[in-house]
Amino acid sequence: MASEQSPLLGDHGQHARDQVDEVTRVDDKRATGWPRIREIATFVWALVATAALIVVAVWTQHYEQTCGHGSRAAKRNLIFMVSDGMGPASLSLTRSYRQHVEGLPEGDTLTLDSYFWGSSRTRSSNSLVTDSAAGATAFSCGKKSYNGAISMLPDLQPCGSVLEAAKRAGYMTGLVVTTDITDATPACFASHVMLRQMKDEIALQEIGHGPLGRSVDLMLGGGRCHFLPNSTAGSCRLDDIDVAGLAQDKHGWQYADSRKAFDALEGGNNATLPLLGLFASTDVPFELDRMKMNDVYPSLSEMTETALRALEKATARSDKGFFLMVEGSRIDHAGHINDPAAQVREVLEYDKAFGAVLKFIHDSETESTLVSTSDHETGGLSTALQEPGHLPVYNWYPQALVNASASCEKLATNLQNHVSKNAQSTSKQQLKSWINHELIIPGLGISDATDEELSLLADDPEGSVNTFAAIISLRAHIGWSTHGHTAVDVNVYCSGGPETEKIRGNVENTDIGKFLSHYLEVDVDKITQELREKMTKKYVLQSSQQPEKVSWGSDSYHKLEPHLDNRSYFRFGKQVGEAERVPSSFFAKHNACDWSFRKQLDSSDVIFMSTVDVQKFLLYETHWQIDQVIICRALVYLVCSTMRLVIGLCSSIRGFEYDS
Repeated sequence: MASEQSPLLGDHGQHARDQVDEVTRVDDKRATGWPRIREIATFVWALVATAALIVVAVWTQHYEQTCGHGSRAAKRNLIFMVSDGMGPASLSLTRSYRQHVEGLPEGDTLTLDSYFWGSSRTRSSNSLVTDSAAGATAFSCGKKSYNGAISMLPDLQPCGSVLEAAKRAGYMTGLVVTTDITDATPACFASHVMLRQMKDEIALQEIGHGPLGRSVDLMLGGGRCHFLPNSTAGSCRLDDIDVAGLAQDKHGWQYADSRKAFDALEGGNNATLPLLGLFASTDVPFELDRMKMNDVYPSLSEMTETALRALEKATARSDKGFFLMVEGSRIDHAGHINDPAAQVREVLEYDKAFGAVLKFIHDSETESTLVSTSDHETGGLSTALQEPGHLPVYNWYPQALVNASASCEKLATNLQNHVSKNAQSTSKQQLKSWINHELIIPGLGISDATDEELSLLADDPEGSVNTFAAIISLRAHIGWSTHGHTAVDVNVYCSGGPETEKIRGNVENTDIGKFLSHYLEVDVDKITQELREKMTKKYVLQSSQQPEKVSWGSDSYHKLEPHLDNRSYFRFGKQVGEAERVPSSFFAKHNACDWSFRKQLDSSDVIFMSTVDVQKFLLYETHWQIDQVIICRALVYLVCSTMRLVIGLCSSIRGFEYDS
């Protein structure tokens, strides 16, 4: 039968068999190719998922460290530093000055620069330009208020402070300043009055003679005159209350009022809390002057180190840490005067105190965080000056500040004292010669004072502080726009730590205040409610009580400031200008508030529990730098591996297509 088959039929059968074989070969290639592709795709997916998991894990760790979703340490310390009046230009001025003086390279920076965190907006509730009182109220209460308010709100009701809430929660508390301890910034953390001028009342509340009893465990600074009775030499009180004596006898304060007494504290190792240290009658002198009186006045960094050690020692057996507010107060005063030589020394000392806190944090076994910012900028400082009638010069001259050996405030005081003693026996020409040879050349380090400048000083000794400042600013080519405050945003610095991301970037000053209470987990609103219940009598006076009853003390920097309305001003305790805008009944004497209670908070009310061992706190920067390295390495590995796989995949596909 086979021989009977047609040749054509035989050829057709062979062709059909060839087609079947070809289809089989294609199916075999597909059977071996697609699993290969699926294998590569699965590997790529697994690699991407693994890399993503690494990134998410690292970021989660970072987020928990900074936003507080990790485990909280049972014990915490919070140090809040305020560089009163220091704006961004102050840092530029001081950084360049230090580089010039010490011969450092342009890349050298201040300690503060390494901990830059963001910036803060500063406006108050009634003005685009805040004062220190409204600024400190934002920090202490976390709320906006009017210029002049000491932890009081626009409705003239008190607001609880983070320091008061911390004390109530079992923390130890402290205030360190270089101005009056009754000045606006420290006052806002431990007292409640309508106006910052009410320093007599502030002093009483700070020692514990107020609605909440004693909330502060340590106070170091100046302002002794507000704690002495009016009948005592060196007092600036309007009444005869011995606040220092009351503090010791009724509230148990240890009292130190001299450098010798400060040294006896042995850096805080020999301190007994509560501790009241008042080392100057008014302000601690500018650092430029204080350095020559080191045997009389302690520095900001010395007081800061003493406070840290004293509070650390006091909380050693407590399950709570401490809250400490430190203010570089006189940066602001140098700005008001427009004295660049005084300001750079103040900023350098503040930077030194900032470094001392960082060292404490590094050495401490308790989780501790440092936050630093300014309440506002003062002076409108610019590190350049175009002289009238001259083309601009793109430079300023630090050497002009190096030569200064005294602040303009000190020189003006010396001039006024000289004139008061020799007014009848000295001619104007003799006075000009004395000013040049005894003040300008040795004090400012300037040997080219003009006759016009000398005449200005001789004709107006009372206003000479501003003239001295203008003389040295001109030589340094430093510009100023005001003798008051400005609305510029100010820098925020932070050591890092749990939840500090909340204040990173550009924030309101009230956000910083809210962070302070949130970090310590204290209830400020509860303190506010208690204050409003206990302060049953509002600060309301009869119109017969005159505003000059308010004690300004020695505060010559804020005696002309707007309050509540920008068209109403008060000078030396008296209203000037459109006084009817704010009636005199708005002011109050030190005893205007009639407290409806007598019970005082005693230090024995605080119960300390056993120490809780806490793992040593690591700075946020260290964690984040490590996290960045891990993330970068993971991403580089992911990209390289993906490229290799893509190339391999493409080669496989091309090989498959070629074979097919």
